[in-house]
Amino acid sequence: MKNFLKLITLSAIVAVMSACSKDDDKIKIQGHDQNQMMGIMHQMMAKLDTMKMTKDPDNDFAMMMRMHHQGAIDMANLELKSGSDATMKQMAQSIISSQQAEITQLSAFLKSHPPHGNDPDFDMMLMDNMKKSGKQADLQIINGDIDHDFAILMIGHHQSAIENSRLELIHGQEQSMKTMATNIIDAQMKEIGQFQDWLLARGNK
Repeated sequence: MKNFLKLITLSAIVAVMSACSKDDDKIKIQGHDQNQMMGIMHQMMAKLDTMKMTKDPDNDFAMMMRMHHQGAIDMANLELKSGSDATMKQMAQSIISSQQAEITQLSAFLKSHPPHGNDPDFDMMLMDNMKKSGKQADLQIINGDIDHDFAILMIGHHQSAIENSRLELIHGQEQSMKTMATNIIDAQMKEIGQFQDWLLARGNK
């Protein structure tokens, strides 16, 4: 009887290990330096690093978000060009349309709004958020599948925009920028949920 139980236990262990091995075979990882989506992310972060802060929260939020939105548009354009999933392509087109419209608004605001604030704490927190976002992106597992990588990286990209928008709501003075910050939070939280649902339905592959 003992030998029979041992045999059953051993068989169960072998079955589990075999299943794990099969699952592991399905996991693909691509180096970040070879990944197209990550390349766009790194280019965006490099541009953000060169942004000259003015200590005016509304002005600096607008400058940062304009660059941030352009990064999302560049990633979405790559999804439209090289992706294959209809849902991801639809989301990419939606992101391009909405964020291009916001870039137009941000540019108009910057043109008509000379910096006049003095809030160095906002700039410091803004930079900290961007650095944290860059580190988080570098921790993501990406596999070279355009649809997957677009979804996984856009989640972090949106989370960064949401954190910075929340800072604008606390430190900003201009109602137009505070309204945009609120709209960004609402829209991108919804999109994060859509990206997460899509990834979970695919088993994050």
